Amino acid sequence: RGILLYGPPGTGKTMIAQAVANETNANFISVRGPQMLSKWVGESEKAIREIFRKARQVSPAIIFFDELDAIAPMRGLEESNHVMERVVNQLLAELDGLDSLKDVVVIAATNRPDILDPALLRSGRFDRLLLIGPPDKLGRYEILKIHATRIPNSEDVNLEELAELTDGYVGSDLNSLCCEAAMLAMRENLDRVNMNHYLEALKKVRPSVEENMVSYYERLSERFKGGVKIEPSSLIGYR
Repeated sequence: RGILLYGPPGTGKTMIAQAVANETNANFISVRGPQMLSKWVGESEKAIREIFRKARQVSPAIIFFDELDAIAPMRGLEESNHVMERVVNQLLAELDGLDSLKDVVVIAATNRPDILDPALLRSGRFDRLLLIGPPDKLGRYEILKIHATRIPNSEDVNLEELAELTDGYVGSDLNSLCCEAAMLAMRENLDRVNMNHYLEALKKVRPSVEENMVSYYERLSERFKGGVKIEPSSLIGYR
């Protein structure tokens, strides 16, 4: 009943959750982690209870927690506080009651699975973990096709070549690339975007995902597969 999507920013974790809801005709309840935190005692926990109560009423439903690490960091870390610890405890209580919920699934997304409270990842809670990595060459080509249809391109634009040149680019990067190419054409008062505009745009729009970040998530994925406890320290320069 609990699924955790993790991976670099911009890889489409939120979009995947929305697509699952659309394909299953389930009601979609989306919550951004930071919005759950309140300075008033008890308000954050109350908000968690209300979300699950609403899901019970409108089932079949999917509850989606975006930026889960913002509300459920490992208890005891410097970044956590008493409010977050109470939120984690309330969230654990609600997740433990999932078996009694009919047609309610919880999906969460995070860029920082290494700082999540380990209790969230135990069996019966978020026990299905899926790595959502950057797209491969074919994936980048398909994403470029979607964005390119919105732009008047010249015949010399080669999307396959662009897909080859954009290793490490995620969906949001590719969208920015197409927008930048279109802006370059507009500045030249041209009606169409040509390949040179895309090549120039590549110099300005850089990939979000670097090689060390990819290897970090791959190592983390192997740890999850083997059931190895996550170390609280980050493996890349986030902290």
